[in-house]
Amino acid sequence: MRKRYPLQILNYLVFMSLVGYFSSAPAYRHLPEGQAVVVLAFSHAGQHIEPCRVVSAEEQAKLAPNMRRPTECPRARSPVKVELLMDDQPLLKTVANPPGLFGDGGVDIFLYATVPAGEHHFTIRMNDSVRIKEEYNHTYEKTAQLAPAQLLFIDFNPETGFLFK
Repeated sequence: MRKRYPLQILNYLVFMSLVGYFSSAPAYRHLPEGQAVVVLAFSHAGQHIEPCRVVSAEEQAKLAPNMRRPTECPRARSPVKVELLMDDQPLLKTVANPPGLFGDGGVDIFLYATVPAGEHHFTIRMNDSVRIKEEYNHTYEKTAQLAPAQLLFIDFNPETGFLFK
């Protein structure tokens, strides 16, 4: 019985010294020296493929009262085309098709890129409508000074456009 307590203390000392060592060493570096991170992340539903139409009074009269509505919109949505350039070099170029049985869901766009720190010119473009003949209907350009280990987050809001944080 008497050997039990010294062995138990020895086991605790070994365990605590291992925990103490690995809590501070070896040193862990998340990013290489002189690097920054660019994150592009947003969810967005493309515009409807066809415009909504006004339902006439005659058509509404044929429907049950709980099914009557002033407009009728198709469910299918446009694919979302996104392009992110840094110093005129592409970081991301993708076309995301809407998910769902009827192609009516929103798409999730995500990019995590490690880039050199310093001043960079970013251009981001997006097209979320097949009805618009322009190549991109949302564009934004910004020059940003990235410090080492800095995180630049790019988001999209349908009312305000792209946001750099």
